[in-house]
Amino acid sequence: MASTVNTDKRPGYGQLLRTPGALSFLLPGFAARQPFAMLTIGIVLLVQHTTGSFGSAGAVAAVTGVSMALFAPQSGKLADRFGQRAVLVPGVLVHTASVSLLVALALAGAPLWALFLAAVPAGASVPQVGPMVRARWAAKLDGKPLMPTAAAFESVTDEFTFVVGPVLATALCTGVHPAAGLIAEAGLTLVGGLFFAAQRATQPPFGGSAATAAEPHRSALSIPGVRVLIVAFLGIGSVFGGMQVSLTAFTEEIGNPGANGLLYGVFAAGNMLAGIAMGAVAWKTGPRRRLILGYAGLTVAASLLWTAHSVLILGALGLVVGLCIAPALITGYTIVETLIPASARTEAFTWLTGAVALGQAAAVTVAGRLADAQGSSAGFLVPMAGTVLAMATLLALRSRLKPRETSRVAARGIGHRVPVAVD
Repeated sequence: MASTVNTDKRPGYGQLLRTPGALSFLLPGFAARQPFAMLTIGIVLLVQHTTGSFGSAGAVAAVTGVSMALFAPQSGKLADRFGQRAVLVPGVLVHTASVSLLVALALAGAPLWALFLAAVPAGASVPQVGPMVRARWAAKLDGKPLMPTAAAFESVTDEFTFVVGPVLATALCTGVHPAAGLIAEAGLTLVGGLFFAAQRATQPPFGGSAATAAEPHRSALSIPGVRVLIVAFLGIGSVFGGMQVSLTAFTEEIGNPGANGLLYGVFAAGNMLAGIAMGAVAWKTGPRRRLILGYAGLTVAASLLWTAHSVLILGALGLVVGLCIAPALITGYTIVETLIPASARTEAFTWLTGAVALGQAAAVTVAGRLADAQGSSAGFLVPMAGTVLAMATLLALRSRLKPRETSRVAARGIGHRVPVAVD
Protein backbone atom coordinates (compact mmCIF):
# COMPACT_ATOMS: atom_id res chain seq x y z
CA MET A 1 0.00 0.00 0.00
CA ALA A 2 1.89 3.01 -1.23
CA SER A 3 1.86 6.10 0.94
CA THR A 4 4.01 8.98 2.03
CA VAL A 5 3.99 10.92 5.26
CA ASN A 6 2.54 14.33 4.74
CA THR A 7 4.81 17.28 5.50
CA ASP A 8 2.90 20.04 3.72
CA LYS A 9 1.55 23.00 5.63
CA ARG A 10 -2.09 22.11 6.35
CA PRO A 11 -4.69 23.31 8.83
CA GLY A 12 -4.28 21.35 12.07
CA TYR A 13 -6.57 20.13 14.82
CA GLY A 14 -5.77 23.11 17.04
CA GLN A 15 -7.01 25.55 14.43
CA LEU A 16 -10.09 23.40 13.89
CA LEU A 17 -11.00 23.45 17.58
CA ARG A 18 -10.72 27.24 17.59
CA THR A 19 -13.53 27.44 15.03
CA PRO A 20 -16.24 29.65 16.60
CA GLY A 21 -18.96 27.51 18.13
CA ALA A 22 -17.17 24.19 17.57
CA LEU A 23 -16.64 23.26 21.21
CA SER A 24 -20.28 24.02 21.97
CA PHE A 25 -21.36 20.94 20.00
CA LEU A 26 -18.19 18.81 20.22
CA LEU A 27 -18.11 18.40 24.00
CA PRO A 28 -21.76 17.42 24.56
CA GLY A 29 -21.60 15.47 21.31
CA PHE A 30 -18.75 13.34 22.65
CA ALA A 31 -20.74 12.44 25.77
CA ALA A 32 -23.93 11.80 23.82
CA ARG A 33 -22.31 9.40 21.32
CA GLN A 34 -21.15 7.02 24.06
CA PRO A 35 -24.34 4.86 23.95
CA PHE A 36 -23.24 3.21 20.70
CA ALA A 37 -20.02 2.10 22.37
CA MET A 38 -21.44 1.24 25.82
CA LEU A 39 -24.91 -0.16 25.24
CA THR A 40 -24.18 -3.61 23.83
CA ILE A 41 -21.40 -4.57 26.24
CA GLY A 42 -23.42 -3.15 29.15
CA ILE A 43 -26.40 -5.33 28.24
CA VAL A 44 -24.24 -8.42 27.74
CA LEU A 45 -22.58 -8.06 31.15
CA LEU A 46 -25.80 -7.29 33.04
CA VAL A 47 -28.01 -9.95 31.46
CA GLN A 48 -25.28 -12.59 31.64
CA HIS A 49 -24.95 -11.81 35.35
CA THR A 50 -28.69 -12.11 36.02
CA THR A 51 -29.38 -15.14 33.79
CA GLY A 52 -26.03 -16.95 33.73
CA SER A 53 -26.27 -17.35 29.95
CA PHE A 54 -24.20 -15.70 27.26
CA GLY A 55 -26.82 -16.81 24.75
CA SER A 56 -29.61 -14.93 26.54
CA ALA A 57 -27.38 -11.90 27.04
CA GLY A 58 -26.42 -11.89 23.38
CA ALA A 59 -30.04 -12.25 22.30
CA VAL A 60 -31.18 -9.21 24.32
CA ALA A 61 -28.24 -7.17 23.03
CA ALA A 62 -29.09 -8.33 19.51
CA VAL A 63 -32.67 -7.07 19.79
CA THR A 64 -31.28 -3.69 20.79
CA GLY A 65 -28.83 -3.67 17.89
CA VAL A 66 -31.41 -4.72 15.31
CA SER A 67 -33.82 -2.08 16.59
CA MET A 68 -31.12 0.57 16.32
CA ALA A 69 -30.12 -0.56 12.84
CA LEU A 70 -33.72 -0.33 11.61
CA PHE A 71 -34.53 3.02 13.18
CA ALA A 72 -31.18 4.87 12.84
CA PRO A 73 -31.59 5.66 9.11
CA GLN A 74 -35.12 6.89 9.76
CA SER A 75 -33.74 9.13 12.47
CA GLY A 76 -31.19 10.53 10.03
CA LYS A 77 -33.87 11.08 7.40
CA LEU A 78 -36.06 12.93 9.91
CA ALA A 79 -33.12 15.06 11.01
CA ASP A 80 -32.44 16.04 7.39
CA ARG A 81 -36.09 17.02 7.04
CA PHE A 82 -37.11 18.53 10.40
CA GLY A 83 -33.83 19.39 12.10
CA GLN A 84 -31.62 17.64 14.64
CA ARG A 85 -33.21 19.13 17.76
CA ALA A 86 -36.67 17.91 16.80
CA VAL A 87 -35.34 14.35 16.60
CA LEU A 88 -32.87 14.39 19.49
CA VAL A 89 -34.95 15.69 22.39
CA PRO A 90 -37.73 13.08 22.32
CA GLY A 91 -35.22 10.38 21.37
CA VAL A 92 -32.96 11.10 24.33
CA LEU A 93 -35.87 11.01 26.78
CA VAL A 94 -37.22 7.74 25.35
CA HIS A 95 -33.77 6.16 25.42
CA THR A 96 -33.09 7.08 29.05
CA ALA A 97 -36.47 5.74 30.15
CA SER A 98 -36.08 2.52 28.11
CA VAL A 99 -32.62 1.70 29.41
CA SER A 100 -33.77 2.38 32.98
CA LEU A 101 -36.66 -0.02 32.45
CA LEU A 102 -34.35 -2.66 31.00
CA VAL A 103 -32.05 -2.41 34.03
CA ALA A 104 -34.97 -2.69 36.46
CA LEU A 105 -36.40 -5.73 34.67
CA ALA A 106 -33.06 -7.51 34.52
CA LEU A 107 -32.35 -6.96 38.21
CA ALA A 108 -35.86 -8.12 39.10
CA GLY A 109 -35.33 -11.41 37.28
CA ALA A 110 -37.98 -10.70 34.65
CA PRO A 111 -38.54 -13.30 31.91
CA LEU A 112 -36.53 -13.03 28.72
CA TRP A 113 -39.49 -11.82 26.65
CA ALA A 114 -39.85 -8.80 28.94
CA LEU A 115 -36.19 -7.91 28.40
CA PHE A 116 -36.75 -8.20 24.65
CA LEU A 117 -39.68 -5.76 24.83
CA ALA A 118 -37.63 -3.20 26.75
CA ALA A 119 -34.66 -3.64 24.40
CA VAL A 120 -36.65 -2.54 21.34
CA PRO A 121 -37.17 1.13 22.33
CA ALA A 122 -33.74 1.22 23.97
CA GLY A 123 -32.11 0.46 20.62
CA ALA A 124 -34.51 2.43 18.45
CA SER A 125 -33.88 5.63 20.43
CA VAL A 126 -30.07 5.58 20.50
CA PRO A 127 -29.18 9.16 19.48
CA GLN A 128 -27.32 9.33 16.17
CA VAL A 129 -24.94 12.00 17.38
CA GLY A 130 -21.87 10.99 15.35
CA PRO A 131 -23.60 11.54 11.99
CA MET A 132 -25.17 14.73 13.34
CA VAL A 133 -21.79 16.13 14.37
CA ARG A 134 -20.44 15.37 10.90
CA ALA A 135 -23.40 17.20 9.38
CA ARG A 136 -22.72 20.24 11.60
CA TRP A 137 -19.10 20.36 10.50
CA ALA A 138 -20.24 20.16 6.88
CA ALA A 139 -22.66 23.05 7.34
CA LYS A 140 -20.13 25.22 9.20
CA LEU A 141 -17.05 24.58 7.06
CA ASP A 142 -18.47 23.80 3.60
CA GLY A 143 -15.82 24.58 0.99
CA LYS A 144 -13.23 25.79 3.53
CA PRO A 145 -9.68 24.44 3.95
CA LEU A 146 -10.51 23.09 7.43
CA MET A 147 -13.09 20.66 6.05
CA PRO A 148 -10.63 17.74 5.54
CA THR A 149 -9.24 18.39 9.02
CA ALA A 150 -12.74 18.06 10.45
CA ALA A 151 -13.13 14.73 8.66
CA ALA A 152 -9.93 13.43 10.23
CA PHE A 153 -10.92 14.72 13.65
CA GLU A 154 -14.31 12.99 13.54
CA SER A 155 -12.77 9.69 12.53
CA VAL A 156 -10.32 9.83 15.45
CA THR A 157 -13.14 10.82 17.81
CA ASP A 158 -15.19 7.83 16.71
CA GLU A 159 -12.29 5.51 17.40
CA PHE A 160 -11.62 7.14 20.77
CA THR A 161 -15.26 6.53 21.66
CA PHE A 162 -14.70 2.82 21.09
CA VAL A 163 -11.71 2.99 23.42
CA VAL A 164 -13.49 4.80 26.24
CA GLY A 165 -17.03 3.43 26.01
CA PRO A 166 -16.58 -0.36 26.27
CA VAL A 167 -13.70 -0.09 28.75
CA LEU A 168 -15.71 2.28 30.97
CA ALA A 169 -18.81 0.08 30.80
CA THR A 170 -16.80 -3.06 31.56
CA ALA A 171 -14.98 -1.44 34.48
CA LEU A 172 -18.23 -0.22 35.99
CA CYS A 173 -19.99 -3.57 35.53
CA THR A 174 -17.16 -5.65 36.96
CA GLY A 175 -15.88 -3.21 39.59
CA VAL A 176 -19.00 -1.42 40.85
CA HIS A 177 -22.22 -3.25 39.98
CA PRO A 178 -23.41 -5.28 36.97
CA ALA A 179 -25.96 -2.56 36.18
CA ALA A 180 -23.54 0.37 36.59
CA GLY A 181 -22.47 0.37 32.94
CA LEU A 182 -26.01 0.79 31.62
CA ILE A 183 -26.88 3.38 34.28
CA ALA A 184 -23.85 5.45 33.25
CA GLU A 185 -24.81 5.03 29.59
CA ALA A 186 -28.30 6.36 30.24
CA GLY A 187 -26.97 9.31 32.24
CA LEU A 188 -24.48 10.31 29.55
CA THR A 189 -27.19 10.07 26.92
CA LEU A 190 -29.55 12.30 28.86
CA VAL A 191 -27.07 15.02 29.80
CA GLY A 192 -24.98 15.00 26.64
CA GLY A 193 -27.93 14.60 24.28
CA LEU A 194 -29.94 17.48 25.72
CA PHE A 195 -26.91 19.79 25.79
CA PHE A 196 -26.09 18.86 22.21
CA ALA A 197 -29.67 19.48 21.09
CA ALA A 198 -29.60 22.87 22.80
CA GLN A 199 -26.87 24.12 20.43
CA ARG A 200 -29.28 25.57 17.88
CA ALA A 201 -26.80 28.02 16.38
CA THR A 202 -24.73 25.23 14.83
CA GLN A 203 -27.65 23.10 13.64
CA PRO A 204 -27.33 22.50 9.87
CA PRO A 205 -30.04 23.53 7.40
CA PHE A 206 -32.95 21.14 7.12
CA GLY A 207 -36.10 20.63 5.11
CA GLY A 208 -36.23 22.26 1.69
CA SER A 209 -33.07 24.25 2.35
CA ALA A 210 -30.98 21.08 2.42
CA ALA A 211 -31.63 20.27 -1.24
CA THR A 212 -31.24 22.23 -4.42
CA ALA A 213 -32.79 22.05 -7.85
CA ALA A 214 -29.58 20.51 -9.14
CA GLU A 215 -29.46 18.02 -6.26
CA PRO A 216 -33.02 17.12 -5.27
CA HIS A 217 -33.63 14.86 -2.29
CA ARG A 218 -32.79 11.23 -2.92
CA SER A 219 -32.76 8.35 -0.47
CA ALA A 220 -29.23 7.22 0.33
CA LEU A 221 -30.30 3.58 0.20
CA SER A 222 -31.25 3.93 -3.47
CA ILE A 223 -27.56 4.34 -4.38
CA PRO A 224 -25.87 0.97 -5.17
CA GLY A 225 -22.51 1.96 -3.70
CA VAL A 226 -24.12 2.78 -0.36
CA ARG A 227 -25.61 -0.70 -0.24
CA VAL A 228 -22.18 -2.23 -0.86
CA LEU A 229 -20.69 -0.19 1.97
CA ILE A 230 -23.53 -1.29 4.24
CA VAL A 231 -22.43 -4.90 3.72
CA ALA A 232 -18.83 -3.93 4.50
CA PHE A 233 -19.93 -2.20 7.70
CA LEU A 234 -22.03 -5.23 8.66
CA GLY A 235 -18.78 -7.19 8.62
CA ILE A 236 -17.11 -4.60 10.83
CA GLY A 237 -20.03 -4.85 13.23
CA SER A 238 -19.55 -8.62 13.39
CA VAL A 239 -16.03 -8.00 14.66
CA PHE A 240 -17.21 -5.67 17.42
CA GLY A 241 -20.03 -8.00 18.52
CA GLY A 242 -18.01 -11.18 18.28
CA MET A 243 -15.10 -9.67 20.19
CA GLN A 244 -17.28 -8.34 23.01
CA VAL A 245 -18.97 -11.65 23.77
CA SER A 246 -16.01 -13.92 23.06
CA LEU A 247 -13.53 -11.88 25.11
CA THR A 248 -15.95 -11.96 28.04
CA ALA A 249 -16.34 -15.73 27.70
CA PHE A 250 -12.57 -16.23 27.36
CA THR A 251 -11.70 -14.28 30.51
CA GLU A 252 -14.32 -16.21 32.49
CA GLU A 253 -12.93 -19.50 31.20
CA ILE A 254 -9.46 -18.63 32.51
CA GLY A 255 -10.87 -17.39 35.82
CA ASN A 256 -9.87 -13.76 35.32
CA PRO A 257 -12.96 -11.76 34.31
CA GLY A 258 -11.21 -8.49 35.15
CA ALA A 259 -8.90 -9.03 32.14
CA ASN A 260 -11.87 -8.47 29.83
CA GLY A 261 -11.58 -4.71 30.11
CA LEU A 262 -7.84 -4.83 29.45
CA LEU A 263 -8.17 -7.04 26.38
CA TYR A 264 -11.00 -5.02 24.88
CA GLY A 265 -9.10 -1.83 25.70
CA VAL A 266 -6.09 -3.08 23.71
CA PHE A 267 -8.36 -3.93 20.80
CA ALA A 268 -10.07 -0.52 20.92
CA ALA A 269 -6.77 1.31 21.39
CA GLY A 270 -5.61 -0.20 18.11
CA ASN A 271 -8.62 1.43 16.46
CA MET A 272 -7.74 4.85 17.83
CA LEU A 273 -4.03 4.67 17.06
CA ALA A 274 -4.69 3.63 13.48
CA GLY A 275 -7.23 6.43 13.13
CA ILE A 276 -4.68 9.02 14.25
CA ALA A 277 -2.07 7.58 11.89
CA MET A 278 -4.49 7.72 8.96
CA GLY A 279 -4.61 11.49 9.30
CA ALA A 280 -0.84 11.81 8.99
CA VAL A 281 -0.44 9.87 5.76
CA ALA A 282 -0.78 11.20 2.21
CA TRP A 283 -2.21 8.24 0.33
CA LYS A 284 -1.21 7.71 -3.29
CA THR A 285 -3.71 4.91 -3.77
CA GLY A 286 -7.41 5.66 -4.32
CA PRO A 287 -10.00 5.06 -1.60
CA ARG A 288 -11.57 2.04 -3.32
CA ARG A 289 -8.26 0.22 -3.44
CA ARG A 290 -7.43 1.28 0.13
CA LEU A 291 -10.76 -0.08 1.33
CA ILE A 292 -10.20 -3.44 -0.34
CA LEU A 293 -6.61 -3.77 0.87
CA GLY A 294 -7.48 -2.62 4.37
CA TYR A 295 -10.47 -4.94 4.55
CA ALA A 296 -8.32 -7.83 3.40
CA GLY A 297 -6.00 -7.18 6.33
CA LEU A 298 -8.95 -7.07 8.70
CA THR A 299 -10.27 -10.36 7.34
CA VAL A 300 -6.94 -12.13 7.81
CA ALA A 301 -6.50 -10.79 11.35
CA ALA A 302 -10.06 -11.64 12.39
CA SER A 303 -9.66 -15.14 10.98
CA LEU A 304 -6.86 -15.88 13.45
CA LEU A 305 -8.66 -14.94 16.67
CA TRP A 306 -10.08 -18.41 17.30
CA THR A 307 -6.57 -19.86 17.48
CA ALA A 308 -5.54 -17.81 20.53
CA HIS A 309 -5.37 -19.69 23.85
CA SER A 310 -3.51 -17.20 26.08
CA VAL A 311 -4.08 -13.63 27.21
CA LEU A 312 -0.83 -12.48 25.61
CA ILE A 313 -1.56 -13.96 22.18
CA LEU A 314 -5.18 -12.86 22.22
CA GLY A 315 -4.14 -9.35 23.24
CA ALA A 316 -1.64 -9.18 20.37
CA LEU A 317 -4.19 -10.43 17.83
CA GLY A 318 -6.82 -8.06 19.22
CA LEU A 319 -4.43 -5.16 18.75
CA VAL A 320 -3.84 -6.13 15.11
CA VAL A 321 -7.59 -6.44 14.48
CA GLY A 322 -8.11 -3.01 16.01
CA LEU A 323 -5.38 -1.52 13.85
CA CYS A 324 -7.15 -2.89 10.77
CA ILE A 325 -10.67 -1.72 11.67
CA ALA A 326 -9.98 2.02 11.72
CA PRO A 327 -8.70 2.24 8.12
CA ALA A 328 -11.72 0.28 6.88
CA LEU A 329 -14.18 2.53 8.74
CA ILE A 330 -12.47 5.77 7.76
CA THR A 331 -12.17 4.82 4.10
CA GLY A 332 -15.80 3.71 4.02
CA TYR A 333 -16.93 7.11 5.28
CA THR A 334 -14.62 8.74 2.76
CA ILE A 335 -16.21 6.83 -0.11
CA VAL A 336 -19.84 7.27 0.93
CA GLU A 337 -19.49 11.05 0.86
CA THR A 338 -18.54 10.86 -2.83
CA LEU A 339 -21.65 8.77 -3.60
CA ILE A 340 -24.45 10.80 -2.03
CA PRO A 341 -26.16 14.16 -2.59
CA ALA A 342 -25.99 16.76 0.18
CA SER A 343 -29.66 16.33 1.04
CA ALA A 344 -29.08 12.70 2.12
CA ARG A 345 -25.85 13.20 4.06
CA THR A 346 -27.10 12.48 7.58
CA GLU A 347 -29.22 9.57 6.36
CA ALA A 348 -26.23 7.98 4.62
CA PHE A 349 -24.06 8.23 7.71
CA THR A 350 -26.80 6.67 9.84
CA TRP A 351 -27.20 3.78 7.38
CA LEU A 352 -23.54 2.95 7.92
CA THR A 353 -23.81 3.40 11.67
CA GLY A 354 -26.91 1.21 11.67
CA ALA A 355 -25.11 -1.44 9.63
CA VAL A 356 -22.39 -1.66 12.27
CA ALA A 357 -25.07 -2.00 14.94
CA LEU A 358 -26.91 -4.72 12.99
CA GLY A 359 -23.72 -6.68 12.35
CA GLN A 360 -22.83 -6.29 16.00
CA ALA A 361 -26.27 -7.53 17.07
CA ALA A 362 -26.13 -10.61 14.85
CA ALA A 363 -22.60 -11.39 16.00
CA VAL A 364 -23.47 -11.01 19.68
CA THR A 365 -26.35 -13.47 19.26
CA VAL A 366 -24.43 -16.10 17.33
CA ALA A 367 -21.21 -15.75 19.32
CA GLY A 368 -23.18 -15.99 22.56
CA ARG A 369 -24.80 -19.25 21.49
CA LEU A 370 -21.48 -20.66 20.32
CA ALA A 371 -19.68 -19.58 23.50
CA ASP A 372 -22.36 -21.24 25.64
CA ALA A 373 -22.17 -24.49 23.67
CA GLN A 374 -18.51 -24.82 22.71
CA GLY A 375 -16.52 -22.10 24.46
CA SER A 376 -14.92 -18.81 23.51
CA SER A 377 -12.88 -20.21 20.60
CA ALA A 378 -16.11 -21.01 18.75
CA GLY A 379 -17.38 -17.49 19.43
CA PHE A 380 -14.30 -16.04 17.72
CA LEU A 381 -15.35 -17.77 14.49
CA VAL A 382 -18.09 -15.14 14.10
CA PRO A 383 -15.75 -12.21 13.24
CA MET A 384 -14.01 -14.47 10.74
CA ALA A 385 -17.26 -15.41 9.00
CA GLY A 386 -18.56 -11.84 8.94
CA THR A 387 -15.42 -10.32 7.44
CA VAL A 388 -14.96 -13.11 4.89
CA LEU A 389 -18.50 -12.64 3.53
CA ALA A 390 -18.13 -8.85 3.46
CA MET A 391 -14.75 -9.11 1.73
CA ALA A 392 -16.24 -11.31 -0.97
CA THR A 393 -19.00 -8.74 -1.52
CA LEU A 394 -16.52 -5.88 -1.78
CA LEU A 395 -14.48 -7.72 -4.38
CA ALA A 396 -17.51 -8.69 -6.45
CA LEU A 397 -19.19 -5.25 -6.37
CA ARG A 398 -16.24 -2.87 -6.11
CA SER A 399 -17.28 -1.14 -9.36
CA ARG A 400 -20.37 0.19 -7.53
CA LEU A 401 -18.13 2.39 -5.39
CA LYS A 402 -17.29 4.76 -8.22
CA PRO A 403 -17.98 8.40 -7.16
CA ARG A 404 -21.00 10.23 -8.49
CA GLU A 405 -20.26 12.29 -11.59
CA THR A 406 -21.93 15.28 -9.98
CA SER A 407 -20.03 15.02 -6.70
CA ARG A 408 -17.64 17.78 -5.91
CA VAL A 409 -14.02 16.91 -5.51
CA ALA A 410 -12.47 16.49 -2.10
CA ALA A 411 -13.49 19.57 -0.21
CA ARG A 412 -17.24 19.33 0.19
CA GLY A 413 -17.88 16.26 2.30
CA ILE A 414 -17.28 15.70 5.96
CA GLY A 415 -16.54 12.06 5.28
CA HIS A 416 -13.68 12.82 2.88
CA ARG A 417 -10.30 12.39 4.46
CA VAL A 418 -7.05 13.83 3.21
CA PRO A 419 -3.80 14.13 5.18
CA VAL A 420 -3.77 16.64 8.02
CA ALA A 421 -1.15 17.81 10.44
CA VAL A 422 -1.58 17.44 14.19
CA ASP A 423 -0.55 20.66 15.88
